[in-house]
Amino acid sequence: MAGALEGLKVVDLSRVLAGPVCTMMLGDLGADVIKVERPGSGDETRAWGPPYAETESAYYLCANRNKRSICLNLKEDRGKEIVKKLVADADVLVENFKTGTMAKMGLSYEDLRKINPRLVYCSITGYGQTGPDKEQPGYDFAVQGRGGIMSITGEVEGSPMKVGLAIVDVTAAMNATISILAALQERERTGEGQYCDIALLDSQLGWLINRASNYLISGAEPKRYGNGHPNICPYDAMKASDRWFNLTVGNDAQFRHVCEVIGADELASDPRFTMNPDRVENREELLRLLGSYFSRKTAEEWLELFRGEKIACAPINTIPEVMADPQVAAREMVVDMPHPTAGSVKLVGSPLKLSNSPAEYKRHPPLLGEHTEEVLKEMGFGSRDIDVLREEGVV
Repeated sequence: MAGALEGLKVVDLSRVLAGPVCTMMLGDLGADVIKVERPGSGDETRAWGPPYAETESAYYLCANRNKRSICLNLKEDRGKEIVKKLVADADVLVENFKTGTMAKMGLSYEDLRKINPRLVYCSITGYGQTGPDKEQPGYDFAVQGRGGIMSITGEVEGSPMKVGLAIVDVTAAMNATISILAALQERERTGEGQYCDIALLDSQLGWLINRASNYLISGAEPKRYGNGHPNICPYDAMKASDRWFNLTVGNDAQFRHVCEVIGADELASDPRFTMNPDRVENREELLRLLGSYFSRKTAEEWLELFRGEKIACAPINTIPEVMADPQVAAREMVVDMPHPTAGSVKLVGSPLKLSNSPAEYKRHPPLLGEHTEEVLKEMGFGSRDIDVLREEGVV
């Protein structure tokens, strides 16, 4: 079956994480993604190891399948001209240089739309194309701090804590993908492309969701709750006799059900805990009392009991435990791809499950410049032309 985006050509001038994750999602859905890299070094993440799978870093591998890699020196005029030729029949361009860099190279949206008015051009930057900090470099960790998530993450009396991975980059990648798909749909009506301006800071604010709303409505500064929830209780990590597990209670009926199952009917009838606002107000005492019950069995015993009662709960898995989870296997969320130097590499699969045009894994994360000659020949360059470009340091 053809991928949902089969026939779309994407020129990928991005590197590191946000841009590459976006273009990998497009590639998983069938787009032809041409990854443009610097000759000699390529995407910085190629050197972000260990670990390595032979010649390739695990970091690079995680975000670059379903792409073709070509090397172009964008400091050379001929390199820029090749980009313009690539764009002439492209549908999408994605870049994550600092604001203003593409304009200095003559490759801004205004420059390229003259060549191809149907082009959807997506820029991913730290702070966007407007505002006083538009030219400042933006990294995930910096934006996690500036955007507020660290102030509400961590133990109640602990230090501010970042999320355990580059969640701002990944969320920006998702927002970029959504914007690109929306712009392509709009192009179906108008025949014209458009510019997508995606900022890490905007993306960070976008997923503050209820914590931001709580502040905007109440004016009260949000605080850390550890693993707890600011608006409902109990919705927390619970300590069994051997390890922690997660318990999620979304309403009063569910709380009464939990109390019945664990043999704590007196908690359900206690006026301090009967209604959710009361439980939120008295959360410390409620969690202490629940803890005395949960310490009587192992986590797996509680999980088995709760699953049988359709109570939402889950183990707190390590990454090895996640990768061995039968549900993860059933959802095909770990895939094994043949690779020219590593033999094969295991990668996290696509979470996008489409019935008629599912994500596919056609291309391994490419070696640096693996497809330079192939793509240039598709553009009309002859073998001698390509040799000259190599000699001149253009490719």
